[in-house]
Amino acid sequence: MVLKTFGWSFAVTAAGLACALIFWGWEAFVLVAILSILEISLSFDNAVVNAGVLKKMNAFWQKIFLTIGILIAVFGMRLVFPVVIVAITARVGPIEAVELALDDPDQYEQLVTDAHPSIAAFGGMFLLMIFLEFIFAEREHKWIPFIEKPLSRFGRIDAISVCIALIVLLTTAMTIATSAIQHGGAHVDKSGTVMSAGIAGLITYLIVGGLSGHFEDKLEEEEEREQEEEEAAKRSGQQPSAVGLAGKAAFFMFLYLEVLDASFSFDGVIGAFAITNHIFWMALGLGIGAMYVRSLTVYLVRQGTLDDYVYLEHGAHYAIGALATILLITIKWHIHEVITGCIGVALIGFSFYSSLRRNRRVAAEGGDGDDEVAEKELPSRV
Repeated sequence: MVLKTFGWSFAVTAAGLACALIFWGWEAFVLVAILSILEISLSFDNAVVNAGVLKKMNAFWQKIFLTIGILIAVFGMRLVFPVVIVAITARVGPIEAVELALDDPDQYEQLVTDAHPSIAAFGGMFLLMIFLEFIFAEREHKWIPFIEKPLSRFGRIDAISVCIALIVLLTTAMTIATSAIQHGGAHVDKSGTVMSAGIAGLITYLIVGGLSGHFEDKLEEEEEREQEEEEAAKRSGQQPSAVGLAGKAAFFMFLYLEVLDASFSFDGVIGAFAITNHIFWMALGLGIGAMYVRSLTVYLVRQGTLDDYVYLEHGAHYAIGALATILLITIKWHIHEVITGCIGVALIGFSFYSSLRRNRRVAAEGGDGDDEVAEKELPSRV
């Protein structure tokens, strides 16, 4: 079962890591591996959501999602999107950006370094919004209760996430961005550039979130309608049509899943810029991670159950918050990519360990896994 589901992912992993090692050496090998782990971890909740929706679709639409969907996810968002970001911020054409990365890596590095304040501001604000929306939301399970409980109360204030994000952006532009690092170690005032790019990142998040919400509402409407039709058919003694139930609703599910996957791809791609500016290393690492996310989605659907490591989502979002902070800091100060990657991996690994401890405690106490369990065990470790 595992080999059948994850076989392609294992093969892509071996090929990708071998390619990184052969063409670029051990540093590329390590960073591609870290990017793969981060992409899997940051998209873990995406796989869970995908599985919950995908299991409602018929075999045809499941196949569409796992074939056409993977092409969009790997080649569209993980390969093309990083190139587009570099092209826009460095003000060169996409083809020229790829040619520079291949033929003149020194010039490419100079362009990316000079464009880094824009990339960092755009990505930092996008990732910060993802973290803030998560941390201010009221949730059943709380990984670090003494932090998450009070913040969830503040989350009841309208637009609190946007307000805090704008305050952070303004502070960054007025302090860190006034002495942004450039190629050769020079520092220049990039406050205006950082403000513009940061606002663009915030707008992008709001647009992506709006599209996801739109398709989610459509999906809920179709599900309600189909439930009503199924109940009416049962009352009249007829069997509901399985094909009809899978038609329009499945189409909306597919659109919703693609928008949702794209939104989760943003944080992986943008977060990757906090680890490396090398577009080919990013493409390899994020592509490997995307394959595992799809395989995990299939595995969860075929098993008929969703993973119950309840703090993994928390760990992933704390890693997103850390990446957002690091991106904004790197506007002025350089932070080694391996350190950045290890911080994210450590947070996610700790959340996994916390989930295991919680599950064992719940099983031992015969409880239902509410937040009282988390509060008993967390203060001694945080």
